[in-house]
Amino acid sequence: MFPFFKSKPKLSELIPNDYVDIHSHILPGIDDGAKKMNDSRFLMNEMIDLGFKKAIATPHTIKNVWNNSKETIVETKKKVEKELSFESTKLQLDCASEYYMDENFVIQFESENLLTLKDNYVLVEMSYLNAPIQLYDILFELQLKGYKPVLAHPERYTFFHSKFSTYEELKKAGCLFQMNLLSSVGYYGKDVTMIAEKLLNNNLIDFVGSDIHHKNHIEFFKNKILIKSLDKFELAISKNVFFS
Repeated sequence: MFPFFKSKPKLSELIPNDYVDIHSHILPGIDDGAKKMNDSRFLMNEMIDLGFKKAIATPHTIKNVWNNSKETIVETKKKVEKELSFESTKLQLDCASEYYMDENFVIQFESENLLTLKDNYVLVEMSYLNAPIQLYDILFELQLKGYKPVLAHPERYTFFHSKFSTYEELKKAGCLFQMNLLSSVGYYGKDVTMIAEKLLNNNLIDFVGSDIHHKNHIEFFKNKILIKSLDKFELAISKNVFFS
């Protein structure tokens, strides 16, 4: 007799009908995500079909690259709700920002309130080339201001891959981790998928996010899961209900 191997599910099949997405770039024209309102319409409809109940749009805030502010983000979100009223009845839309951690970010949170995912939970990112020199100082100062940092896609920072203990150090420093859904299907490469699985196996992932920017990201939801830790992956997905 031959052993029975159960086929891995597609990523789309793991999205619950009440899924709350905490990382997306679906607001038009203010970062490298949706360019026009029709792009936002397409992405929102696809997210609705996938089972998304709520999406927190998180456009980048990077000085001299994407000079977003609370005002520009909130106003763009209101414009989407007005022009895409039908989609907005099916997909609850909220907004925050994905803040780039550098010296400008420190100046910003020291002088004004940040746009958060919920309460004091703030989504942060760093360069894909290297971590900021003052990374731990930034995290410390951010928490002194009362915020809880949620690090976007830690599995994608390849400079941490060879020193996995850094992830544990970041957790001890008060950093929560948000894994990208598409890391489970190999979108960013096999090394990123391997680290994502290792983070899951070590119970280091707190939440997940789609990080949807464009149509190609949507297409990859049709791909089969590559990681083996399905139970831990599904648990991480379920934790997003916290942001309902």
